[in-house]
Order: sequence, then C-alpha cells, then structure tokens
Amino acid sequence: MAYYLSSERNEDLIRSYRRYQKYLHDHEREFPPSAFSLATSEWYQDANDHRCPHDGWLENLIISETPDSNRKRVTSIRTRLWAAYHDGYIEFLYPNVFTYLIESPFCGSAVGDWLYDEFRLSDSGHVIHEIEWSAWPNSKGSRWIIEASDVQFMWIPQSISAPH
Repeated sequence: MAYYLSSERNEDLIRSYRRYQKYLHDHEREFPPSAFSLATSEWYQDANDHRCPHDGWLENLIISETPDSNRKRVTSIRTRLWAAYHDGYIEFLYPNVFTYLIESPFCGSAVGDWLYDEFRLSDSGHVIHEIEWSAWPNSKGSRWIIEASDVQFMWIPQSISAPH
C-alpha cells in the first residue's frame, strides 16, 4: 500500500503525509536505522533543502552482482542524482538488494525528474523504496521499486565532486 506517492498526494497531501509518517513511526523498530532516519528527516521532504531528491536528475544507476565470502552473488544498487539546485550530487546505496523493478516506458530524453518516493516494509521485513519519476509529454512516468536490506544516503557538494 502506498502512502505518499502521486495518487495519494493528489487526494489529500496533508493527510497522506501524516498517514505516511504515522506508518513509519509505528514500524520504527522494524526499519533499518539508516532508512528510518532518512524517511523521517524533515529536510528529506523539503524541496527547498538542497539535499532533497525532489526534481533531481538521474546521472547514473549501477547494478552490481559481486560474490560474498561464500561465493554467493549479492546484488547491490547505487544511484547518483544531480541535485535540483545543481550544486551537488545525491547518492543512494542499496547494499543488499532482494528484488527490484525498474520501469521506464519512455526514456529517449531521460527518465525525467525525481518526483516522489516513499519507504515501506516488505512482507519479508526488508525496506522497499519506491520512486516516481516525472512523465515526459505523451508518456507514462518511470517507476522504480527496490527491496533491500537498507538504504544509505550521501550528499556530495559540487565543490568537492567532479564538475558537471
């Protein structure tokens, strides 16, 4: 069940935000600390904050499968956004991915801007990060759903990152 994505926001933004925050706090002990901290940070939902992913542009998406100590393959995902204010980069790392769906019905001119996202728990107790990207004219927007052990976030100011 979604709490804070486009369809919920269109119904009632304030009520959907409150319902989403209640869900997060009701399940705090089940969330990995990093994902919970990110999901409940006020700045994360504040489009005026330069670290907020809203309106960020995808720079890269890296899906890696590497062997662990038992030679079992472990999938991880790293994604990097050029921040909306173009003054830095936002990186997300999903260190151990269990499932992912990356749907982009049209990306001839890019997937668009990061619109909305939310964190939930799967039936297996893993964190789900669902992301909606803006729709380009005459197309359905892209959607990513990543189920992982955790979500790690990093803000990289432009001054210490490679020039764009």
